[in-house]
Amino acid sequence: MEQTIGIFDSGVGGTSIWKELNTLLPHEHTIYLADSKYAPYGSKSKDEIIALSKKNTEFLLSKGCKIIVVACNTATTNAIHYLREHYNVPFIGIEPAIKPAALNTKTKAVGILATKGTLSSELFHKTTDLFANGIKVVEQIGEGIVPLIESGKIASDEMKALLKMYMKPMLDANIDYLVLGCTHYPYLVPQLLELIPSHIKIIDSGEAVAKQTEAVLRQHECLNHTTNTPTLQFYSNGNPKVMSQLLGDSYTVEYLDF
Repeated sequence: MEQTIGIFDSGVGGTSIWKELNTLLPHEHTIYLADSKYAPYGSKSKDEIIALSKKNTEFLLSKGCKIIVVACNTATTNAIHYLREHYNVPFIGIEPAIKPAALNTKTKAVGILATKGTLSSELFHKTTDLFANGIKVVEQIGEGIVPLIESGKIASDEMKALLKMYMKPMLDANIDYLVLGCTHYPYLVPQLLELIPSHIKIIDSGEAVAKQTEAVLRQHECLNHTTNTPTLQFYSNGNPKVMSQLLGDSYTVEYLDF
């Protein structure tokens, strides 16, 4: 079936998920929607996040999407139940990878860097309570990180100072796993590797999300089995150049006022 996979995020961060999807499913058509105008979602109320997620979903459905990947931890934790109840397509959500971190930690301490909206959500607390019993979970709100990434300032001195401040309590707690709980954050791995000891493993949800998307498409018999060159569309209501820098020059990002 040659319908399209729809992906949305509060901004450009979800392109880290798109890259994993495109690697695993190279023949699938995709539409990526960056709601950068309203980033970050992490500081908004649940009702605001649901309203923005509805807006994004309805745009992707208008483009004929067969499945929608909510490539945003905050939108997943606050809005995905609503979306699944009100729209008749499968939705793939994203949760911070607390489970593998908690199951594999040797120091019994893991760190999670995420938005306020994710860390304060009911879904996050349920997952943590279920899998991290007896594990010290050092939670850190990554305030200020998403706006810097959305402004194209990933490698800025300001970003390095923020990350150094946010890593300190985690290092003091002797973590051996760092969970990235926002799809923007994988773009920070090079800076993080400079700040943390080599034995600390950094994990995110990208590969798991891609595999889950493939599994659901297979279940619904919706995989694209042709080997034609797929159509890859990118839309942003922010500065398209920021996404272009992350994706590379071979992709065109279209500005969309939505």
